[in-house]
Amino acid sequence: MRILFIGDVVGSLGRKTIEQYVPKLKQKYRPQVTIINGENAASGRGITEKIYKKLLQDGADVVTLGNHAWDNRDIFNFIDSAKKLVRPINFPEASTPGHGIVYVKVNQEELAVINLQGRTFMTAIDDPFQKIEDLVSEARKRTPLIFVDFHAETTSEKQAMGWFLDGQISALVGTHTHVQTADQRILPKGTAYLTDVGMTGPYDGILGMNRAAVIGKFQTALPHRFEVVEEGRSLLSYCVIDLDNKTGKAKSIQTGLINEDHPWKD
Repeated sequence: MRILFIGDVVGSLGRKTIEQYVPKLKQKYRPQVTIINGENAASGRGITEKIYKKLLQDGADVVTLGNHAWDNRDIFNFIDSAKKLVRPINFPEASTPGHGIVYVKVNQEELAVINLQGRTFMTAIDDPFQKIEDLVSEARKRTPLIFVDFHAETTSEKQAMGWFLDGQISALVGTHTHVQTADQRILPKGTAYLTDVGMTGPYDGILGMNRAAVIGKFQTALPHRFEVVEEGRSLLSYCVIDLDNKTGKAKSIQTGLINEDHPWKD
């Protein structure tokens, strides 16, 4: 099985970039499952039902989220019925709407897609290590093919989770920090790992936001209003992962960028 995973879509420029390049990426790589992180898709904060449906229309099989999942209140109107939308599984189960895992059928195989969120420098939600261990045990009764989008702030927490799950899942790819890392690898027991896949959206912002406001905050240490860059050059960050259908182990992982410095080539 081949998975195409595209990093955090930021604002309208990110959505336009998805519309432009996902069909080309799918034609080039022929993935069986395409996953897109959409937690910043609505002006950098959350997602709406309209945007969720448009991402599916543009080629996503599953849309994952993260810590900004709840920033746009429209999500509470549709998340329970959105069968291809997953939010971090370790939010408190009794009080959190939506689903943290979805199964995608591909011929005779199934891929479990799990969304998980870290706690270091982020909201103090349920322990991701305990939650994922229990969930993976259940998922493996159904399929050996398991993909985890780990939405976390620190490199160390992402690496710790990768090693913790090595051999238990097919792939763990980090999101949230918006800058693609160059540490893609297959861990010793067969799990594909990447600290962060990167973002899709404004190429000339700072993590997708207006540069002046971000620089001003560092200069003054005072609050500044961050606004998404909505015009200009764009970036798309992705990775492609090949899995062994029988064992669930990863066979390869490669990363890619599409921007003016790394132009698209058919």
